[in-house]
Amino acid sequence: MTHTPTDQPTRRATSAVVPVLAFAGIVVAVMQTLLVPVIKDLPQLLDTTPSNATWVLTSTLLSGAVATPIMGRLGDLYGKRRMLILSLAVMVVGALVSALTSDLLTMIVGRTLQGFAMGAIPLGIGLMRDMLPREKLGSAMALMSSSIGVGGGLALPAAALIAQHADWHALFYGAAGLGALSIVLTLLVVPESPMRAEGSFDLPGALGLSTGLVLFLLPITKGSDWGWTSPTTLGLFAAAAVVLVLWGVMELKVKAPLVDLRTTARPAVLFTNLASIMVGVSFYVVSLVLPQLLQLPKATGYGLGQSMVVAGLLVAPLGLTMMFTAPVYARLSAKYGPKTTLILGMLIIAIGYGAGLGLMSAPWQSLVISVVLGAGIGLAYSSLPALIVGAVPASETGAANGLNTLMRSIGTSVSSAVIGMVLANTANTVNSVEIPTMHGFRVSFLIATGAVAVGLLMALFLPKPNRAPQLRASSEEDAGIERAEEALRGFRGRVLDPVGAPVPRAKVTLIDRRGRQAGAAVSSADGSYVLPVPSGGAYVLAARAAGYGPLASSATHAGGLSAVELDLALPGETVSA
Repeated sequence: MTHTPTDQPTRRATSAVVPVLAFAGIVVAVMQTLLVPVIKDLPQLLDTTPSNATWVLTSTLLSGAVATPIMGRLGDLYGKRRMLILSLAVMVVGALVSALTSDLLTMIVGRTLQGFAMGAIPLGIGLMRDMLPREKLGSAMALMSSSIGVGGGLALPAAALIAQHADWHALFYGAAGLGALSIVLTLLVVPESPMRAEGSFDLPGALGLSTGLVLFLLPITKGSDWGWTSPTTLGLFAAAAVVLVLWGVMELKVKAPLVDLRTTARPAVLFTNLASIMVGVSFYVVSLVLPQLLQLPKATGYGLGQSMVVAGLLVAPLGLTMMFTAPVYARLSAKYGPKTTLILGMLIIAIGYGAGLGLMSAPWQSLVISVVLGAGIGLAYSSLPALIVGAVPASETGAANGLNTLMRSIGTSVSSAVIGMVLANTANTVNSVEIPTMHGFRVSFLIATGAVAVGLLMALFLPKPNRAPQLRASSEEDAGIERAEEALRGFRGRVLDPVGAPVPRAKVTLIDRRGRQAGAAVSSADGSYVLPVPSGGAYVLAARAAGYGPLASSATHAGGLSAVELDLALPGETVSA
């Protein structure tokens, strides 16, 4: 499976591409916390039981988990911009459906459609990799990755303000408006990526993964209601295990799988994904605990007695700090690498939760916790796409980042279930109302600290890069040095026509033994090209240019800079490899 440019011309990426893509990420992340301010009122608003009302949140989670890896793969195959716009359009439709109803089943349908937009995050990261120069790519992907937390953090005070002063359906009208604005900006500013993965969409693999994820996440999100040892919960977990194992066996046999499990099993990818789950756990704990602590009445002896809006404003710096961490990450990663910044981010998260155990007695202390945790989570989230992109071929960028985003979603799902169970089991009942206790809040912070410790262990197992990472350039000068170093290890030569004249702007693609793209370049005015290689071994160099027949030439790299001349033929001529 190769990853090749399309023949369709594309517009040049402008400086506005990054903020527009990041805005799209923020918009879809808003769906995660949109209803947090009205969670306790949902049963009354929808005229249903509390157990049934939780499906309004669960449906979005499940559809987002299913859509994320699938939309990433579809973007690799058919165009990332196209799939990004489709994701946003489905979200807008879902928001309008929810805005026009108070019926439970219709609301669940709308919320399910909104969840499909979560695929926009890996699609945006893939677009950035395809279009941006490497000296800008690190900070851009960091911002896109952090948009999950930024959108969730900023949505809390905005949603609280709307819910407190307007009909709650206005939340969905606002989400639909943001989605429509994001679609317009994407159409105007973001060009389509010229890169495509060859092959077909693995429909059986998509159905198998979707079924396995639903069977796994459903008991996680509903286990507290059904009982963790109930036949339903245990049966679904067992079914999920069987389906996912069978799915994995099938994917290993498919020529163009939805998820390349061999690539996923590489240490750099495997341990990054495991660490992502732990970061997701730690991120969601603060979102669950601090708003409740801030809004509990002071009569409890530990509640801080703040309004819904003030509580949202005090937690909002969590998202804002994540946003402003992106340029800091770019500098740190340029000097020390994304593995180091991931470890540093997790250490800051651990410090934030550790200090938070003693900082729960005043509103300003919640602000401090939000800022510290925002900095740590921002660094950790920013490091994840860089680690993934540096470990997978270009043909799998969308799918690989989709899987990584899914790992974070699984982390938040586990966090929601575990923390919800802890707070319920430690709550005090006053006048038939369960009130969370300070003991429950502290236990929740300890669980987050433990999750970060496990994540740190996973990060320490990440292998050291054997060459300068692709995303470590922080300036034009650094990028030039990095390109020069890479050029010392690879293939060089010229692309010539049948009479020996140089062919400028010919597309030269490096293909590895598994048929995947390992690099690409465009010949200069004198026909010369340079292609770095990830490792030694046998490759195929494929060249093509307008007006000439394609050429494929075998080459073996044993070290240094190997010379390979590529002689194109006129259309209709026979070319031997």
